[in-house]
Amino acid sequence: MSKPFSGKLPAPPVFETKLEEREYVKFRLAQALRIFGNRGFDEGVAGHITVRDPVDPHCFWVNPLGLHFKLIQPSDLLLVDGKGEILEESGQKDGPFRLLNNAAFMIHSAIHAARPDVMCAAHSHSLYGKAFSALGLMLDPISQDACVFYNDHALYSQFNGIVIEEHEGKAIAEALGPKKAAILQNHGLLVATSTIESTVQYYIALERACQVQLLADTAAASLGRKTVQVNPEQAAETGRVLGSQLAGWFGGRMEFMILEREEGVTFQGTAAV
Repeated sequence: MSKPFSGKLPAPPVFETKLEEREYVKFRLAQALRIFGNRGFDEGVAGHITVRDPVDPHCFWVNPLGLHFKLIQPSDLLLVDGKGEILEESGQKDGPFRLLNNAAFMIHSAIHAARPDVMCAAHSHSLYGKAFSALGLMLDPISQDACVFYNDHALYSQFNGIVIEEHEGKAIAEALGPKKAAILQNHGLLVATSTIESTVQYYIALERACQVQLLADTAAASLGRKTVQVNPEQAAETGRVLGSQLAGWFGGRMEFMILEREEGVTFQGTAAV
């Protein structure tokens, strides 16, 4: 067999209208944020996930500042335009959580502007990604799972404080380039893909890859050795098969399946698969 599976993969849902698709991505984005919260990817008010608005692709939805990931519902999300203005289509009309994280806007607006292919982008200060980012290194292909990011992640090797300036957001987007992930030195992790599911999948995978490399490098050093890396040809082929946008969407669906079973809530719409 030359494929890692047999049969036909399902496909992302399609919608009768853009308005229904908007409701779906809001529902899914709120779920993604709760998944992050459940996995401990929170750090105070830091961290954000955005999704491009299907109705107006120049705008995006984002979690409000000051509301914990675990608590976020679709009605809490903010719709933001290219100038950083919160639009009236947002579920929140007033209240304590109608606040936009300016760092979220600077980073995500630059990425969504530079990358029309990016539907969803996530950044957080998760534990192992933050620890690994302090090394100023990129991931080594030391496992099958790490190969998902082989030649498909970048290093932003600067830290200029909180990202509240437009030029800093653009610099991060430029460092990311066409890749799906970036390690932000002394900061954390960033993932940007074509679906919410694949962004969640690859963020979790990137966090774990950072954890594994920290463990493996420490163990190797204690033995006076170096880790064994997958050869470039095999690393590239493994990344091609397991690191695609469709593979990320398919794998990421499982996180949402678990959440829906635990919460007992699914999207009620007419989406066709």
